[in-house]
Amino acid sequence: MRTPSRTTFVFVHGASSNARAWGPLQNELALLGFRSHAVDLPGHGDRADSPAAYYRQPQDVAALAAAPSPLRRITLQDNVTHVVDTLRRLAEWGPVVLVGNSFGGLTISAVANAAPDLLDRVVYLSALCLSDQAMLTEPWDVADDNLLDAAAARIAVPDVRDAGVARLNYRSAHADPAVFAELKTAIMADGTDHQFRLLLDSLDPDENYSMLEPAALVRADGWGRVPHTYVRLSEDRSITPAVQDYMIGKADALTPHNPFQVHTLAASHVGYFSRPQVFAELLTSLV
Repeated sequence: MRTPSRTTFVFVHGASSNARAWGPLQNELALLGFRSHAVDLPGHGDRADSPAAYYRQPQDVAALAAAPSPLRRITLQDNVTHVVDTLRRLAEWGPVVLVGNSFGGLTISAVANAAPDLLDRVVYLSALCLSDQAMLTEPWDVADDNLLDAAAARIAVPDVRDAGVARLNYRSAHADPAVFAELKTAIMADGTDHQFRLLLDSLDPDENYSMLEPAALVRADGWGRVPHTYVRLSEDRSITPAVQDYMIGKADALTPHNPFQVHTLAASHVGYFSRPQVFAELLTSLV
């Protein structure tokens, strides 16, 4: 009989997402004998009081725009505090690997800076990794032909009142085949329409882009002490491979003594949802 691994994978979701997005991958990891925990960041998932107007049908768009955001006044430090508290509890049971996707890269970077001794590895699944102040304030020297920006603009809710918060009406895509197809191509082109509908219905409408702040930059004296892996997603049309490679190169320049271990999967931005077995096999190979 195989002995279950003592390693625990801790997952941090991306923008407008929550712990539910990791369910298929967690199931695959369990079948391989690995423990995992998916975090709901403050203001997301079960830790959010999302606008009721987002879920009602038919939707009242004016009410949706006027509703306060569960992310108001939440900061990157709130995310870090929540995740570090979780890591402390899990670290009592064995090694911990912290994994983030997309916008969740900002949080896992800040967590690795704050608590490197709690981590055995940090893994970026096509996630943001910022290593230079200029990456927050200046255009990046890389061609970015992502499809997500234009698709998100089509479902953006105007006149949201809370500073720094963007509200996207993902559920409106169910009623517009063109918008549905555009979003699916940008986010999960390697999944079925049914899988993408399930993902859309799991998403939160809000994200707080004030998280793009200096505390999200990786530091050599914190994050740089932790082994780190970047999983390039070659079919990603939200954070394109060119942008992923740019972030990898900048981070490696910061810590040449501890560069990224890089792997590539032919998968979309949320391929871990549509093709979880492939991601589970890669993650378990790291430990």
